[in-house]
Amino acid sequence: QVQLVESGGGLVQAGGSLRLSCAASGLTFSSYHMAWFRQAPGKAREYVASIRRGAGLTYYADSVRGRFTISRDDAKNTVYLQMNSLEPEETAVYRCAADSGQGDGYDDWGQGTQVTVST
Repeated sequence: QVQLVESGGGLVQAGGSLRLSCAASGLTFSSYHMAWFRQAPGKAREYVASIRRGAGLTYYADSVRGRFTISRDDAKNTVYLQMNSLEPEETAVYRCAADSGQGDGYDDWGQGTQVTVST
């Protein structure tokens, strides 16, 4: 049974930083591509960043590139999202997702952690 549990969300002022963590269990973490998504109220879910298994090639949405950094620690079964220079528009529930590489889309999702960026 796969579980993805996010942590590290909270309230931060505009321009501030947060580091999110997603701890995975019930899967061979090193074999999975991992990603972060976010969804604000009334808006569609938005892709934020992803990191491939193996060499760990990273990808970012244009809106966060240069400010956010995704990383992973396979020994800890954890993927991270370092978020810098946060803006109020980035207030959202942030979720991590795991992709086995088989089939389309992500196989497993966390429940999310709330990030609130105040003005």
